[in-house]
Amino acid sequence: MHLGMTGWMRFNNDDSSYYKPEKEKPEDKEWPPRFWKFILKTEEKNEIAFVDARRLARIRLVDVSGDELRNTSPLKENGPDPVIDKEILTAEWLANKLKSKKVPVKALLLDQANISGVGNWVADEVLYQARIHPEQYSNTFSDEQMQELHRCLIEVTTIAVETMSEQSKFPENWIMKYRWDKGKKDGNVLPNGEKITHLTVGGRTSAVVLSRQKKTGAVTGKAEKAEKEAVEEEDDVDGEAEAPAKSRGKKRKSAAVKDEQEEEEDVKPNKGKASTPKKSATATPKKQKKEKPAHSEEKLAGKKSGSPKKSKAIKEEVPPEETPGRRRSTRLKN
Repeated sequence: MHLGMTGWMRFNNDDSSYYKPEKEKPEDKEWPPRFWKFILKTEEKNEIAFVDARRLARIRLVDVSGDELRNTSPLKENGPDPVIDKEILTAEWLANKLKSKKVPVKALLLDQANISGVGNWVADEVLYQARIHPEQYSNTFSDEQMQELHRCLIEVTTIAVETMSEQSKFPENWIMKYRWDKGKKDGNVLPNGEKITHLTVGGRTSAVVLSRQKKTGAVTGKAEKAEKEAVEEEDDVDGEAEAPAKSRGKKRKSAAVKDEQEEEEDVKPNKGKASTPKKSATATPKKQKKEKPAHSEEKLAGKKSGSPKKSKAIKEEVPPEETPGRRRSTRLKN
């Protein structure tokens, strides 16, 4: 079973919900639960429901003994697990994996084919603790940085599993406790005053403390652009209280300049002539268009008056096999 984003296991005889709403509703206690997709009934008449509101979870039935499950598809395609495969996922193994690829280090951690069990917030926590920028290429780190990354990877994942991912039991120096106020003023700030910046690259959002996680190697161009935009956005949020006063000042200044320019144009006289504005001295396009020869005006007047003789003559000239309306239009244009 892959839980996806909102998948969960519910039991009819036990409360297994770690994420509880502030106000419990009657439908939260009903059975079977809302959004259930699969119910397993045991011999003891207990029921286990697999629920998923967003339909991102997956269930696969594999007919194999439990001890062979990880050696069977799809799990055998996954990399080692940092909690239960510590003898495989060593510092040397991780260093070789980092050097063998040229991808952003966070992308490498999230790829289950490389390492199992590391999700978005876990990867951000590991990189924060290791003081590593998430978008730096994996093959650009020093030996000391790779050793520290391995230490933090094992530590963060082990604590997350031992505490069953209950946030209240996480260490106080974890960024995970303070990363959820994206876009809020006075939010995303650590107790020591450092700011959390959210970078969105390749559709994934990373929580980064730029003052701590400094780049020591190359990053992608998209990452550079995303970081610049994120910093500018934070500056806009921080200065939104001062923004109205500044904008009013700019509007007043631009209005004053515009008035001054209009006054100069109205007052400035033409040399040797009466002081008339330039706009009135210039003929409009419509007036220029109306200035036509006299014979064209007469033709136009004749068309407007539409005397019976002329219209009758046109009708008589149209051959019967042609469309009268189309033919009359051609005559008038000529």
